Amino acid sequence: MIKVEKLSYGVPAKELYEKISFTIERGQHCALIGSNGTGKSTLVDMIMNPEEYLYDGKIIKADECRIGYASQFSVRDKAQECTVFQYLSRRFVEIEKEIASVCEKMAAEDANLEEAFERYQALLDAKEAMDGDNYESNIRKQLYVAGLTGIEKTKVSQLSGGEYKLLQIMGEMLLSPNLLILDEPDVFLDFGNLNSLTQMINEYKGTMLVVTHNRYLLNHCFNKILHLENRDLQEFDGNYTEYRCTILREKLRLKIQNLEEQEEIARTEEMVEILRKRATLMVNPVIGKSVNAKQSQLDRLLARQIKAPFIEVREPDITLPQLPEDIFDAEEHASKSSEPDAVLTVQDYRAEFDYDLLQNVSFTLHRGEKAALVGANGTGKTTLVRDILKNSNPSISINKETTYACLSQLQTEAEASKKTVEETLLNAGVADKTEMKKLLERYLLPEDVLIQRVCDLSGGEENLLQIALLSCSNAEFLILDEPTSHLDIYGQMALEQAIGEYKGTILMVSHDFYLVANCADFVLLVEDNTIRRVRGRNFRKMVYEKYFDSAYLEIDKKKQELETAITEAFKRDDLVKADKLCAELEEISNTRG
Repeated sequence: MIKVEKLSYGVPAKELYEKISFTIERGQHCALIGSNGTGKSTLVDMIMNPEEYLYDGKIIKADECRIGYASQFSVRDKAQECTVFQYLSRRFVEIEKEIASVCEKMAAEDANLEEAFERYQALLDAKEAMDGDNYESNIRKQLYVAGLTGIEKTKVSQLSGGEYKLLQIMGEMLLSPNLLILDEPDVFLDFGNLNSLTQMINEYKGTMLVVTHNRYLLNHCFNKILHLENRDLQEFDGNYTEYRCTILREKLRLKIQNLEEQEEIARTEEMVEILRKRATLMVNPVIGKSVNAKQSQLDRLLARQIKAPFIEVREPDITLPQLPEDIFDAEEHASKSSEPDAVLTVQDYRAEFDYDLLQNVSFTLHRGEKAALVGANGTGKTTLVRDILKNSNPSISINKETTYACLSQLQTEAEASKKTVEETLLNAGVADKTEMKKLLERYLLPEDVLIQRVCDLSGGEENLLQIALLSCSNAEFLILDEPTSHLDIYGQMALEQAIGEYKGTILMVSHDFYLVANCADFVLLVEDNTIRRVRGRNFRKMVYEKYFDSAYLEIDKKKQELETAITEAFKRDDLVKADKLCAELEEISNTRG
């Protein structure tokens, strides 16, 4: 279907690929993974539009290859008033109209029959390729798979963002492309929509290439992994769990081999030093030759040391503002609040447009608490967060002595996003160029991004930059709007750890189950036009029962704990322990996906 041979390509800021090769066979569901900024979206675009790039190597597509594509950035025409069924039918209806128009032209006395028939046949072929005769039943089948049968007559403009994203993907699937490419299709999807996306991917019979960092999708939807890292690409036939186990086993093998190499290098260095001393004491050609021979052996040993870009993938060093244990004195502020340690108080809040979006909303966030605001797309979370940030609604009160900051400010300010990264850091108070470079290095952002505009960064790079800016502040209260969106798996885990270590107060809006389950003290659940406080354990149980397999999620948590323990064992060079833990991980992975 697709074959890439020794592909090399770079942009002015950096080299992206160095002689990478891989194939995508018919029927495979491939996941394209890799750290932020490695060029995943660029690689996807090169596959679709190779003629627009100057590169070395080959990108070979089968003659019959027709590519469908759904972007990570879905833009909706708010004025679009067609129904969901009309939206999904539009291409099929257009072809029917074109066929009818060509037939009319062929019936005309002055018709160019040869040209008209050629066009007619092309339209029939396109219709057949899309199974156009059965498009109505196929649409209803797709809506059923996605759990969206009830929205067939709903106007597209009334859909939530997540529903519209699923609709875009569904529209591409219905056209039956030979290769369907999805770029981060899971971003901003709520739990229900993520479950629907999983079903849609697994039911799709065609070939797929999906860029994703979502752990749930990776564990459930793919039979091939393409891992892009450090200008190289690793091709693996199998699912993501198998790939992780293989990587850890290979890491163990290489670690043992490396230790053996280091011992041999040390012995050889010692022998070279002994021979050099002898050579200085006496003029002997034999000793001189021995020195040169041993030095050559040492050079060969050093040259062939293992360099595996997929084994040691760095995590960004994420930190949130460093705060003292006591953020503010409770007695000092007792007179200013009915609850001395209240950071955020929402009392009888209401949001309405043409209807009541939210009503009777009341909750308090105390000092040091971490809460997750969770709910389906379109239920009013963004509206509430916007009103909290404005802090002008009489129903909302932020402690006057509390400094606060928001993660998503760059995404909402168009002018700010047009500034360079250097200008953005300067505005945040990072004036020293050396400090800028240190900050970027901690967050795995290349030094070259300083001259780039923020809006030209990848989604993951921009998110890392925003988190880096937060770390430069002294904010005691953080409002994090989808903080893990676009972050690779390593960044997600690093952020979870940073949130756990942060001593301030956090309100985070998230659809990331792992983040909510691992970091939130409690959940503010949006449902039935209001918000109720739910204990973390009760929330996890509810999510298990409604959307996911509880056994899977418990096992996945155990896998993460084992991987962490294996990493610690490697750091201590306790390879016996690492081997035992690897075997345990393989056993649990083979038991349940």
